Amino acid sequence: MNSTQLAILALVLLALAMATLAGILLHRHAQRETTAKVIQRALGEHATPIGALPDELAFLRTGQWSVRWLESRLGRALVADEDRRLIQQCGFSPARAQLGLLVSRTVLAVGLPVLVQVLWGDKPNALLWTAAGFAVGFMLPKWLLKRRARQQCERVAHELPLFVDMLGLLQSVGLSLDQSLQVIASDFQHVMPVLGAEVAGGNRQYSQGRTREQAYQRMARLHDNQHLMDFVALVNQVDKHGGAIQEPIRQFSERLRVHRKAEMKALIGKITVKMTVVMVTTLLPALVIVTAGPGFIAIIRSVGSMTGS
Repeated sequence: MNSTQLAILALVLLALAMATLAGILLHRHAQRETTAKVIQRALGEHATPIGALPDELAFLRTGQWSVRWLESRLGRALVADEDRRLIQQCGFSPARAQLGLLVSRTVLAVGLPVLVQVLWGDKPNALLWTAAGFAVGFMLPKWLLKRRARQQCERVAHELPLFVDMLGLLQSVGLSLDQSLQVIASDFQHVMPVLGAEVAGGNRQYSQGRTREQAYQRMARLHDNQHLMDFVALVNQVDKHGGAIQEPIRQFSERLRVHRKAEMKALIGKITVKMTVVMVTTLLPALVIVTAGPGFIAIIRSVGSMTGS
């Protein structure tokens, strides 16, 4: 065998080894999650809520100890802090998503160069295409995560006005702040899937003994939405210093409506500019043909008659 065939064989063996290792890790992770569920069922969900479990059992239930090696230097290099933040923005399970990201990066970063070597192994730019295949395979999962995280941030921006109005409505009927947040997390999560899940997580941490500011700081900082950060700060201040929250919520809702109107006006202005370019490039030639066409035809006929005579 020549050197190209040996390189292809080495890459294939490396891909098989990494895929086998990833399969073993995922299998062990699934077994430990099953064990945690059995322990939780034995304790009884009704007798002991999940939030009241000891720290050791909560750590076992989340499955973080099965991927403890991701916190090492090698794990931090393969799954960086930015990737972990993107995983949190997407709403995925941290342990399983980090394993999935690592497996997909490994398979694509090794598989794409192997495919390039198989298809273009004898061509002059094969080494360049192999390097490009490795770079694309390593970065493609992150690009997909960025797209998903951007969609989640857009959903948060769309759900926030409804969330504020719903909280103000529940407050107006006499429910307390804790009861209103519990109702939103339990009954309206299908309407607000992103914020509903974040509120449910905050309620769970608040019931475990954390302050409201600590419980909801993830929701405030994760999605890069200034209005959401301001609203969470408003709720924390009212909860800390006391007082009625109906009027601040109403004023904040009005502020959101004004901001949405300004955003719509800006969007309409951009669409108008884009439509002007489309109209100039498509409708103007047709308009010139319809309006000036008969004149040009008359001129051509008169010139033709003069030359013919």
